[in-house]
Amino acid sequence: MGLTKQYLRYVASAVFGIIGSQKGNIVFVTLRGEKGRYVAVPACEHVFIWDLRKGEKILILQGLKQEVTCLCPSPDGLHLAVGYEDGSIRIFSLLSGEGNVTFNGHKAAITTLKYDQLGGRLASGSKDTDIIVWDVINESGLYRLKGHKDAITQALFLREKNLLVTSGKDTTVKWWDLDTQHCFKTMVGHRTEVWGLVLVSEEKRLITGASDSELRVWDIAYLQEIEDPEEPDPKKIKGSSPGIQDTLEAEDGTFEMDEAPEDRILSCRKAGSIMREGRDRVVNLAVEKTGRIVACHGTDSVLELFCILSKEEIQKKMDKKMKKARKKAKLHSCKGEEEDPEVNVEMSLQDEIQRVTNIKTSAKIKSFDLIHSPQGELKAVFLLQNNLVELYSLNPSLPTPQPVRTSRITIGGHRSDVRTLSFSSDNIAVLSAAADSIKIWNRSTLQCIRTMTCEYALCSFFVPGDRQVVIGTKTGKLQLYDLASGNLLETIDAHDGALWSMSLSPDQRGFVSGGADKSVKFWDFELVKDENSTQKRLSVKQTRTLQLDEDVLCVSYSPNQKLLAVSLLDCTVKIFYVDTLKFFLSLYGHKLPVICMDISYDGALIATGSADRNVKIWGLDFGDCHKSLFAHDDSVMYLQFVPKSHLFFTAGKDHKIKQWDADKFEHIQTLEGHHQEIWCLAVSPSGDYVVSSSHDKSLRLWERTREPLILEEEREMEREAEYEESVAKEDQPAVPGETQGDSYFTGKKTIETVKAAERIMEAIELYREETAKMKEHKAICKAAGKEVPLPTNPILMAYGSISVSKIELEESLLVLPFSYVPDILKLFNEFIQLGSDVELICRCLFFLLSGKKIFNISCIALQDVIGFNMAGLDYLKRECEAKSEVMFFADATSHLEEKKRKRKKREKLILTLT
Repeated sequence: MGLTKQYLRYVASAVFGIIGSQKGNIVFVTLRGEKGRYVAVPACEHVFIWDLRKGEKILILQGLKQEVTCLCPSPDGLHLAVGYEDGSIRIFSLLSGEGNVTFNGHKAAITTLKYDQLGGRLASGSKDTDIIVWDVINESGLYRLKGHKDAITQALFLREKNLLVTSGKDTTVKWWDLDTQHCFKTMVGHRTEVWGLVLVSEEKRLITGASDSELRVWDIAYLQEIEDPEEPDPKKIKGSSPGIQDTLEAEDGTFEMDEAPEDRILSCRKAGSIMREGRDRVVNLAVEKTGRIVACHGTDSVLELFCILSKEEIQKKMDKKMKKARKKAKLHSCKGEEEDPEVNVEMSLQDEIQRVTNIKTSAKIKSFDLIHSPQGELKAVFLLQNNLVELYSLNPSLPTPQPVRTSRITIGGHRSDVRTLSFSSDNIAVLSAAADSIKIWNRSTLQCIRTMTCEYALCSFFVPGDRQVVIGTKTGKLQLYDLASGNLLETIDAHDGALWSMSLSPDQRGFVSGGADKSVKFWDFELVKDENSTQKRLSVKQTRTLQLDEDVLCVSYSPNQKLLAVSLLDCTVKIFYVDTLKFFLSLYGHKLPVICMDISYDGALIATGSADRNVKIWGLDFGDCHKSLFAHDDSVMYLQFVPKSHLFFTAGKDHKIKQWDADKFEHIQTLEGHHQEIWCLAVSPSGDYVVSSSHDKSLRLWERTREPLILEEEREMEREAEYEESVAKEDQPAVPGETQGDSYFTGKKTIETVKAAERIMEAIELYREETAKMKEHKAICKAAGKEVPLPTNPILMAYGSISVSKIELEESLLVLPFSYVPDILKLFNEFIQLGSDVELICRCLFFLLSGKKIFNISCIALQDVIGFNMAGLDYLKRECEAKSEVMFFADATSHLEEKKRKRKKREKLILTLT
């Protein structure tokens, strides 16, 4: 079949306009040996590394599709672990910027990542309630810890002991012994979700933050080190009533539940609480590396800092308190008394943990990170809700430390969602406007070259000549800006309500605007004398007004400037003659208002996009509907034709951009990348570029390639992607016979592991063929009495060897059919005897055995055989009984025993009567 119509593929070119996205956390990273200068920030699916001193983006860690939800730098500062929305984890090298290691084990978004002290292990917590500990060096999963009943919020390794402490939204804090991989203690002293925890005072104290304004402090006593006299004897607990066997009531009425009281490794007692100033929940709770400063924030813009005092400082404080108390006691004591009265001063929690100061940021805090500089200065970096990064520094050793804002990254993005986009006539400049500012971007370098403050912008365009821009605002004003100086030239009150849409006239002498005041206004450009200089400047003047019955949502000129299309709130589109303003056509059929529309370059077609999720294509000659297309899964927000073609793009609230053919009514391709609803897009005058903006604060540039796009292939690729997604989402157990929820393996079935298993099967089949050929070859050589050349396998010649990556190895062994396992074991035996890659072979062998894969499957096979035999014997028994009407001996024996029993009873009864 020949190509009937050739389309060209559009591909994602760049992401810009975003400084940091809200779902992940900001962290300090070490680059070029410098600490405290560079930060890693999540930016949709990528991670941006920003230089705080210069305010420049210096490195992009490229993601795939899913949004970044968590970041954690390694202790050596060379790597960065990145958690994603789909539960995958990638480890990037900060030197090369490449992500070589990928871990797949979680079924939902990653919520926390933590390295151990040496950086060899990584603990990950997820919304799927599981914790997985990964071996970073060996690139494999060690074990999965199950126990929490809701999303994990924090996980911490202990430095001295092989323990892990985790908190969750299920209101519990759990302690895990990593030697035995079980939970030995559950702290249930919280009444609400535990959002964060930190270990301080040489890991002798735990601080937890929940949904109230209290930071709870717990004293940890390790039982190997300290025998606490107040500790109840385990034997006593064993003998106590079963109802309270597993719970110990602390002094303040909170409960601690122990999995096995006799095996306890540590004890936790509540030491008290520190009150926060914020009344809402703790969002983040963290401690800087020295363990001296603890910081936390809620859903507001205030970070609260606390200082953990050392033993010497506490002693000094207590001595001062004692001195004061003694003085006071002396004054109150009687003059006749010679001895000093006894004075007791109790140490409170407030004496040990002291409030330092608060840092107030310019907007709500989403995440923060702390670092101590060698000069003793504390640096705090914040990722704010309004797409902003701020750095503050303070000296905590001063009596009243004052935080100072030292740097701010603002220029790379808007503070709010971009609501309008425009291209300049030379395809080089891109205008984006939001609620408070307009930015002009260079399309090739993606640098912001001009920022101007404005009112809430809804629509915009470049004035012919590309030296000025016009903005339509939510308050109904027209704002005219000069790009060279960045000055606001003029503000005109155009409409009484929101100014929803503007359309530049094809003769480029004026434009038309439509607003919520039910009117369409015509404007002409003119030059007026500038009051401040001798030169004339550009201005606009209103020429005509078209009054309508409903609010105007969108306006569009036809290319010959004869017709004007106006979409109204009553779900119709009205077409008027431009010269006389007489009514020409009414296009009705949409169930909800038409939000966007565009007319093709030849004036033959008009395409309308509505909140009813449909796009309709109409003929402009008679107003007939050529086709109605179900375009998006949510409202269609923007529609624009590609210049000099009948192809058009639509953008929807379903996070997708789609390209359509208005002649064949076919869907050409879908551009996926945005993570939230798309507000608008703009197609460049050449048609080579598309730029789009979304609620995720990012702007995305799409570029037309020279690669032809064939629709059948495109549909086939979509079906393949759907299948791959369904394979990954399958809930079937990886090990046959295992019940759902019993899987303690760290891996997860993905399309990659299925493909890896297929490669292993292919390799084993190849091995079987080759061994059979070798036997034949030996027999031929024996018969011939001489060495005959062995023919080489073409597959081995082409590929050399079939390989599987370390990460996919375990899971691919799990999905491997049992018939291949004996061959694998034979090969393992041969390789071990040869001494090649013994460590890897042992790992695979132990995995196969520990997974009980071999025994499970063989037991299941036997179970099936036994079940089948039993059913067959039952059937034969019934058949024989039916034919001979004689009971089988098993039943006959039971009947005989029953008769004997009855006879004995009768005899006993007779004896008693006599």
